[in-house]
Amino acid sequence: MVVREFVDLEEQYGARNYEPLDVVLERGEGAWVWDIYGRRYLDCLAGYSAVSQGHCHPRILDAAIAQARRLTMTSRAFRNDQLPLLYEQLHELTGMEMALLMNSGAEAVETAIKAARKWGYTVKGIPPGQAEVIACANNFHGRTLTLVSFSTVPQYRDGFAPFTPGFRIVPFGDADALEEAIGPNTCAFLVEPIQGEAGVVIPPAGYLTEVARICRRRAVLFMADEIQSGLGRTGKLFAYMHDEDARPDVLIIGKALSGGFYPVSAVLSSREVLGVFGPGDHGSTFGGNPLACAVARAALDVIEDEKLPRRAEQLGTYFLAHLEAIRAPIVRDLRGRGLWIGIELNRPARPVCEALAERGLLCKETHERVIRLSPPLVITSEQIDWAVERLDEVLWTASVH
Repeated sequence: MVVREFVDLEEQYGARNYEPLDVVLERGEGAWVWDIYGRRYLDCLAGYSAVSQGHCHPRILDAAIAQARRLTMTSRAFRNDQLPLLYEQLHELTGMEMALLMNSGAEAVETAIKAARKWGYTVKGIPPGQAEVIACANNFHGRTLTLVSFSTVPQYRDGFAPFTPGFRIVPFGDADALEEAIGPNTCAFLVEPIQGEAGVVIPPAGYLTEVARICRRRAVLFMADEIQSGLGRTGKLFAYMHDEDARPDVLIIGKALSGGFYPVSAVLSSREVLGVFGPGDHGSTFGGNPLACAVARAALDVIEDEKLPRRAEQLGTYFLAHLEAIRAPIVRDLRGRGLWIGIELNRPARPVCEALAERGLLCKETHERVIRLSPPLVITSEQIDWAVERLDEVLWTASVH
């Protein structure tokens, strides 16, 4: 089949809730992917950070195959021999006392909100039905009905009302605004340490430290959504670690937790918080299944053994420095941390992403005018040089047309 036939089938039978570039991929290895014609592309999106360990990493692949041959699914009606080992590994990695396994990132955020509300009622003593969660403007925590209820992006809400109540919005990066918004019924503050979907927006230095201090003083749970930013992407194991003393009460992870092999997410917290759940209060048929846990254990091993956070720090600095040297007039702003970079343009970014794809570089626009770069953390400096050459050519060509 040719590309057009695949595209036509997708357009005919699939709901059009995405607008992908017309590249039909069939194989991947490391930072490279290949289309159905055998043409090679450098992947600078990495499944929105889900493929941080690189495509089809052999260690994770071996773990997936070995577990798939033994046992893939039990449901949580029974115990399995992989979930306890993943729990232990997550504890040793993060220091968090307990974990609750889900599948998608959105499920994990919903889980965190449920835990925060129940904690608010059972521990903090908020009157029934009055718990409130504070979130930030331009947030992106997923697209479930509850999560879009506190989105400030009109498209994510249009046509989906009525919305879930119980949320208040404050500006991102403004600790004073958070302090002012907290009331007696506030149970949690939910925030991305770096806003990804908004265009890799980095808060002021010390913001998360101040957030943690305010939340501790006001008896509010500090919940960090590290689904995209966590597990090495920003040059630290977690993005909150760029600030001192900014440890959250609730840590939400996903995406790279499985290296792109399988949907795995987790909510990590203390016994006081996750201990509010009793049998039947929350669950997921596939959450914590043995295949998912075996994959996640291998994915975490790769992150640690291959020192991917350190690699992201070094190569991210290298990538940013070379991008800063381009100085094309079309570029309005350049920002990034680790191997997570946003190139903000003075015009729509979609045509630029299409031109880059034609030259073998895959990335995607976000918030219309930002090119988001988040390559696998196994990318090399030589591959970054290759990417910069194409970005230089395309950005300058777009600048003069």
